[in-house]
Amino acid sequence: MLSRIAESLFWIGRYIERSDGTARILDVHLQLLLEDPWIDENTACRSLLSVMGSFPPEGVDQVRRGDVLARLAVDRVNPSSIAYALAAARENARRAREIVSTELWECLNTTNARMPRRINNEKVHEFFQWVRERAALAVGVVDSSTSRDEAWQFFTLGRSIERADMTARMLATRSLTEASGPSWTTILRSCGAYEAYLRTYRGMPSANNAAEFLLLDRLFPRSIVYSVAAAEECMRAIDPREDRVGHSNQVLRALGRIRNDLEYSPIGEILSELPEHMDRVQAVTREASEAIRQRFFPTHAEPSWIGETS
Repeated sequence: MLSRIAESLFWIGRYIERSDGTARILDVHLQLLLEDPWIDENTACRSLLSVMGSFPPEGVDQVRRGDVLARLAVDRVNPSSIAYALAAARENARRAREIVSTELWECLNTTNARMPRRINNEKVHEFFQWVRERAALAVGVVDSSTSRDEAWQFFTLGRSIERADMTARMLATRSLTEASGPSWTTILRSCGAYEAYLRTYRGMPSANNAAEFLLLDRLFPRSIVYSVAAAEECMRAIDPREDRVGHSNQVLRALGRIRNDLEYSPIGEILSELPEHMDRVQAVTREASEAIRQRFFPTHAEPSWIGETS
């Protein structure tokens, strides 16, 4: 497969997943600001922007809910925003038009065209729901109409790496405002994991069980371990070479290291240092992404989160 096509498919997967994950995180935290009058809005908004790899302009003393929406939802030049991700997914689909299905192209093109430039406060939840539905539609189109060849593998590889990153960001926000941050029930619901959690643990969420489910469950598709394992499987399909000793594949080395780190660490230890562990997950997704770029897309500059090499 041409490097240009593979790169576009990889980033279509990442950008679709990024728009979905950002919508989920913003929906949870902006709703929490409305419901809990005791939260310091400025601190919570600054922390949320930081977790999402974005920062308010210098000299701004107070950051409000509307500022977060402007930067992370509808800002078309901020790589951390939903609008940017949807536009970038559409642009990558245009670059790979000869291999992208008509249904996926129409889905991404329509989604980008309908992306609003402003959001009324009363319509915020409906907007985030719309973003999630459009992302689900795009993924469904790919899964139902794409042969399981290299094209699908690169798309799914991008989605899996981005999903691990976004779930790590979601869990990192648990410590934004420790006393009044989102409950584990709220985080499970935002990941679409609440019912699956209840079927697994048959009880109300506790910190240990909920964190364990979102970090380590091998059957739930939004858990970090599941996402990392899916990325490893795609990488082996794309580059099936096996070494007699160790792994020369830098992508598999990075992904395997963080998976083992999570699976063999006691859940209590991970919970006590949750932000640090989630920072390591994000660092590994950046390392894996850079290794993929160097191995398969050596001639193209890689899109990134603000302030990071993503």
